[in-house]
Formats: sequence, C-alpha cells, structure tokens
Amino acid sequence: MVQPLFIFAESKNIMKNQHCGELLSQQEDIQEAGFNASLGTKIIIHGFRALGTKPSWIDALIQAFLEVARVNVIAVDWVQGATAAYPTAVENVMKLGLEISSFIRKLLAVGVPESSIHLIGVSLGAHVGGLVGQFYEGHLGRITALDPAGPKYTRASPEERLDPGDALFVEAIHTDSDNFGIRIPVGHIDYYLNGGKDQPGCPRLILYGYQYLICDHMRAVHFYISVLKDSCPMMAFPCSSYKNFLAGHCLDCFDPFLLSCPTLGLLDNGGLNMKTLPREVKVYLATAASAPYCVHHTLVEFHLQQRRASDTNIEITFLTSNSSASTSFIIPKQQMLGKGLLIHSAPLCQIESVMLQHHHKFWKRKKDEPPIIGHFCTAPLPVDKNEKMMCLPQVMTITNHNPLLQNLNIQCD
Repeated sequence: MVQPLFIFAESKNIMKNQHCGELLSQQEDIQEAGFNASLGTKIIIHGFRALGTKPSWIDALIQAFLEVARVNVIAVDWVQGATAAYPTAVENVMKLGLEISSFIRKLLAVGVPESSIHLIGVSLGAHVGGLVGQFYEGHLGRITALDPAGPKYTRASPEERLDPGDALFVEAIHTDSDNFGIRIPVGHIDYYLNGGKDQPGCPRLILYGYQYLICDHMRAVHFYISVLKDSCPMMAFPCSSYKNFLAGHCLDCFDPFLLSCPTLGLLDNGGLNMKTLPREVKVYLATAASAPYCVHHTLVEFHLQQRRASDTNIEITFLTSNSSASTSFIIPKQQMLGKGLLIHSAPLCQIESVMLQHHHKFWKRKKDEPPIIGHFCTAPLPVDKNEKMMCLPQVMTITNHNPLLQNLNIQCD
C-alpha cells in the first residue's frame, strides 16, 4: 500500500527551524494552507527507504528552495510504500505516480499552470516523476532527477522510466552510475559529476558500512542542495567521456549548445537559450570533496620547442599560499603539444605560481637525458576558439631532477 502524504512546507515555519508543514489532502486544504497558485511549485519525491525512516536531507532541500525563491514546496511522503524489498517499492512506482497525478489535478483546479510545476525526484523518485510527467503528456515545466535509480530501470523502455519527453525540461545529475544509479542519459541534459561515479570524499572501503554503500548515490542530493544555496556557477561541458574531458579535448559548449553552457541550479532550461533543446546530452564537471563543492576547470598546455624521441610525462601544479592542485599528461614521442584539465579550488587569478616537473618511468631514467624546453599556456573553461591562451613569456627548461617554479600573474576580471 502506498498511501502518500502531501506536505506543504511554509516558509514561516522553515525560517523558524520548525520543520513541519500543512497536510494537503482535499482541494479545500490547498486553498486554506496559504498556497499561492501564482508562484512556481516544487514537488519533492524521495526514493527507496531501506530503513523505513524519513529522508535525512528533506528539510535541508525544502529550506534551500524557500531561501532562494518565492515558491510553493510540497514534499511527497511515501515512506510506507518505499520501505520493503526493493522490487516491491518498484511495483509501487506506478501507484504513486497515479496518486501524485491526481494531486496535481487539484493544483491545476486552483489555478496552478502546468508549466510552473517542477518535480524533483531522488533515485526511485526520479522515475516516479517521469511517470507523472507522462500522464501530463510532457507539459509539466521541469523534472530534476537526482541520481535516478538504475536497478530495474537501465534496460527499461522510455515509457517505464524517466526520459526527456516527460517535461518541458528534464535534467539529471548522475553520481553513482556504477551501483545504485542509472548509467544511461534520461534527460535533455545529463550531468555526470566526476564522471558519474566514485565521488571524492566518499569512502572506498567496505569497512565504512552504510556510508560505503550510499555515499556516492546520495551525493547528488547534497550537491543539489549546495548548488541552490551557493553562488558559485556549476557549469558543465559536453564530451564523449569523462576521460576525454580530463584530457582537455572538450573545452566549450558550441556543439550542441551554441553560445551557452548548461549550468546547474534554477535557471530556465539550465541557462540554455535554445528554441529546441537537444536530448540525452552527457555533460561533465568535477567537484570538490565537500560542500560547497566549488572548483574551477582550467586547461593547461605545454608546447615543446622540438620533438623528442620518447614519451614525455609532465606534471603541472598550481600553488597558492594555502593550497595546491595538480594534473599530469603525456606528450607522445615526436609530438609537440601536451595538455590536460587542472581542477583547482582557487580562481585562476588567485594562483600565485605554477610548478612543472618531468616524471620518468623508473626503468627508463637516464642521467644524460636532455632537458625539456618549451612554453606553458593556460586558460579557464570554456575556452573560446577565438580567444588566445595566456602563455608565460619565458622559455621554460625542465631538467631531469628538479621541478621548475614560475610566478603566475593573471588579472582577475
């Protein structure tokens, strides 16, 4: 039995740290609860509840919405139907979808436009949102899927799971695609954080128990809450894979987004200014290990003055007075350019110096190997094809044993 509860969260209670709300069951309840049909409406749908408890993140998500926008927020409590064996919870998805659809009809009856309704589905709740969107023939405004569930859904048809046709704009954040989350794209835009799996800061050893199992999956929720509350732009970039993204092969968003890059948050259509949205586009971004998760993506390049007879492994480190961040790449033999993406916490204009170091393979190290001579260049993403890289004027000489340190003075915009 599903028996969902629809709880209307009022900003006056949330701001007083009174985490309670109005229970809405009849149309009269909606009208009497202070619900404002002229505002946007956020409907939050949790997922499978293995322990039968209230989601620990629900209050924080509600509060984040109410702090950043004048909106109605409704939480769907279906813990009773979500707590059982996972296959049983999956069987309840259709029933819950019908219940939520019936509730939305009551919202429409009091003057709520379909296009102002935003469903936020977590894990299994994302596919519930997809079914609700289907019932309204894709006319609801937005669906945000927070690591949509993978088990039972990866091979499901679009009619059985979330897909881009379920709302005017569908976005998904993937954080656990190798375990509880779905691997395939299910929205107009699919954000794969740190490649969509193995999130930084999450335990990698099973001895951490429940956190080992759930941390990657729940990172999507905590990340989204942080995005709503924090001002740092979370821009993502289309690419064929996270490996190619880190290798510096995907530097702008022109294909397929023309002049804009998708940005997480509450911007219409993820900040994309396009009449027709593309579908199932995989976009990538890196994050820090903890809130607010903000990082900067910067292209770094090293241009050799002359070709070398063997592969050249170069490590590049950005340094500030209290932080450092590194990346490394290989310049293949007989080629002149090596590049990669450097992920760092401080803005590029606050980086004080750059350190370059040559790494030998231990069995190939030669004392008489010639130094590496060339130029270092860098630019923050997105990199406009018509915009020049910032290159240090000095010719840089990296010897076999000693790292080279150079000041990096880039003006802030």
